[in-house]
Amino acid sequence: MEFFTEYASFLAKTVTLVIAILVVLASFAAMRSKGRRKSAGQLQVSKLNDFYKGLRERLEQTLLDKDQLKALRKGEAKADKSEKKQKKKPDTKARVFVLDFDGDIKASATESLRHEITALLTLATPKDEVVLRLESGGGMVHSYGLASSQLARIREAGVPLTVCIDKVAASGGYMMACIGQKIISAPFAILGSIGVVAQLPNVNRLLKKHDIDFEVLTAGEYKRTLTVFGENTEKGREKFQEDLDITHQLFKNFVSRYRPQLAIDEVATGEVWLGVAALDKQLVDELKTSDEYLAQKAKQADVYHLHYAERKSLQERIGMAASGSVDRVLLNWWSRLTQQRFW
Repeated sequence: MEFFTEYASFLAKTVTLVIAILVVLASFAAMRSKGRRKSAGQLQVSKLNDFYKGLRERLEQTLLDKDQLKALRKGEAKADKSEKKQKKKPDTKARVFVLDFDGDIKASATESLRHEITALLTLATPKDEVVLRLESGGGMVHSYGLASSQLARIREAGVPLTVCIDKVAASGGYMMACIGQKIISAPFAILGSIGVVAQLPNVNRLLKKHDIDFEVLTAGEYKRTLTVFGENTEKGREKFQEDLDITHQLFKNFVSRYRPQLAIDEVATGEVWLGVAALDKQLVDELKTSDEYLAQKAKQADVYHLHYAERKSLQERIGMAASGSVDRVLLNWWSRLTQQRFW
């Protein structure tokens, strides 16, 4: 028993010390950053051709004996030398710029996407190609509207855009995908959900049961239609549904603009389809994984992966390390209950 008491005391002291150190570091970081402009992020660029080459060479080193490997490397060096001699210009090879978008309910990845697109549009030409690896089940209307507008910049610049979907591009995610001149999907990826949904709880009857009044005051007839705590009216419900219908029509018009081949009224029912069925519906153009598509591209083009990484201050990093996931879970839960969204 004495051992456990001493151990608990030691553990409490250790935790207290760690917390004290974190507070001191956070205070120090706050003082350093005070009055300074927030540091910008950094664009990271890697050549996927080198990545694929490294995978192949590693396998060759394992499978081939010394003489075979030496002969292979000698042949490759000779081929490279011959290719360089035949080239009249050093930069005639096509270029493919690869972007990633992993979407949450707030489309938080838009912040990085906008910078990546701004960067590549300074160099990309209609001879190049942009490939977006997209994963998203949708989210808030305005957030995915902005993300889609960023992708539209690529189309407007005349640069070919291909969207690859390995797992899911539904609702707001499909809104982004439809901007691509070509949509490539894995056979069992989830696509569609061209619809709008909004939901929120109402606890007004519970409040009344406990003799609790809740006042909702507005200036403007439709400033508030449905509420969580107030008493909802049929007129408010009708207006809320009208707003959803208008948003749905705008969604359908947007998809039809970029994919006129779709029978929009047949696919804009809120349903989802797996890749194989989505191909029949013309929601996608080809069944293939992004890995297969990019590996093929790397054989004839220089493939560059772009990622804009936000720089976080020491204070921010400490805060992220110290905070748990409970707040994020609650925030996402509340957002899903109260916010108008696609998915």
